[in-house]
Amino acid sequence: MKAPLPILVFSTLSFSAFATQWQVGTGQTFTAPSQVASSVADGDTVNILAGTYPSDVTNWTANDLLLRGIGGMAHLESNGLAWGEKGIWVIQGDRTTVDHIEFSECSVPDQNGAGIRLEGHHLTVRNCYFHDNENGILAGTVDPSTIRIEHTEFDHNGFGDGQSHNLYINNVDSLIFRYNYSHHAHVGHELKSRAHVNMIEYNRFSNEATGDASREIDLPNGGTTYLIGNVIQQGLLAENSNLVGFGLEGLSNPTPHELYAINNTLVNERSAGSFFSIASATAFKAYNNILAGQGQFMANAFPLQTDTAGNLKEPLIALVGFANPTNYDYHFAGDSPAQNIGIPAGLSSSGYPLVAWDEYAHPLGRTERCQHALLDAGAFESCTTGLQELDSTSVLIWPNPASDVVHVRSTSAERSVSLLDLQARNIYASSSRNGDHIDVDVSNIAPGVYFLQIGLRAVRLVVE
Repeated sequence: MKAPLPILVFSTLSFSAFATQWQVGTGQTFTAPSQVASSVADGDTVNILAGTYPSDVTNWTANDLLLRGIGGMAHLESNGLAWGEKGIWVIQGDRTTVDHIEFSECSVPDQNGAGIRLEGHHLTVRNCYFHDNENGILAGTVDPSTIRIEHTEFDHNGFGDGQSHNLYINNVDSLIFRYNYSHHAHVGHELKSRAHVNMIEYNRFSNEATGDASREIDLPNGGTTYLIGNVIQQGLLAENSNLVGFGLEGLSNPTPHELYAINNTLVNERSAGSFFSIASATAFKAYNNILAGQGQFMANAFPLQTDTAGNLKEPLIALVGFANPTNYDYHFAGDSPAQNIGIPAGLSSSGYPLVAWDEYAHPLGRTERCQHALLDAGAFESCTTGLQELDSTSVLIWPNPASDVVHVRSTSAERSVSLLDLQARNIYASSSRNGDHIDVDVSNIAPGVYFLQIGLRAVRLVVE
């Protein structure tokens, strides 16, 4: 069980009793999304059959819409067109969800044409694809608003002037960006966000061999950012030698200005540069990151509050022990100096656990990261998930979550069991052997996430 996000997450009201399901596509009454956009009402669903919809652009003004491709991607191939000289879809209603839609080839006279131009409050994008636009997503300054983007690919967006990007989020309340693949932005950034709070977890950002993007992640106005479990790669042709920028256009977002970088793998293939460039009046906590390749950990002066531990800084990428760095596979192949050097990062100032629960699975997927007492640095852990292997033996715990007693079975009967909190501190819990397993009493343990350590490994336990 994961802790709730320390940011605004909106609720979507249910209109199911009154909503209309619109069908769009070949053989339907409506053959293009633009034909129904002015007729839909709050809470409706628009089902768009998979296929290509050339030169079809529109705006959406109703609230609580679900706009989704059916049977695969519905491809809005704009052929250089845009609604209102803004975007392929200009979303002006609130709480819109977009699923399985492909947006491509948008351009406008001011060179800022977007796959989605967001003018309403709150947006969810899942399982979509944005490519060859001047911006993938361009979100205006809207308050309050939460933008959630998951399992979505962005590539080759950007006019080439450095002012347009794979996606550009202006001053909204919060951005939740997870399990996405953003790559090959043209001169602009792979992600630029001015959101007050950014939750950027388990993504892949990369220029690769041919990309000419600027920064991989640019957060120009500060605020609070959680950068957890990401793969961040900068190629030889990158326009900017810095991978991650924070507060470099002025710390104008609401305080606190905090950057938490936890269990990321950052790879710089250029001959120089910096992994982080951070405004000085910032609290920076960086735990368990891999910084592979040439360049400084931080450009210029250190932030006023800096807390770093468990990081691996290795100038020679080949010495990190990556499985296949040429093909951007940064799992470990055998032994690595990044193994077992991690330090539990504890909590953010708001109480959010600074723990990498998941791993990015290429492309656009996720797997659960295995949890054990000896943490690895980087975005990937060098053990399997589920049943944990313990020196040729195995361990099983049940029930999980638990509220009274948790049972631990190991093929090695002599193994002791310890209960650890997220800071790896031993929590007293009485235990006793019961036949082929050990019973651990958790009835007096405060609810939360813990680890049951057996030998050198541990399994995550939720106490309710």
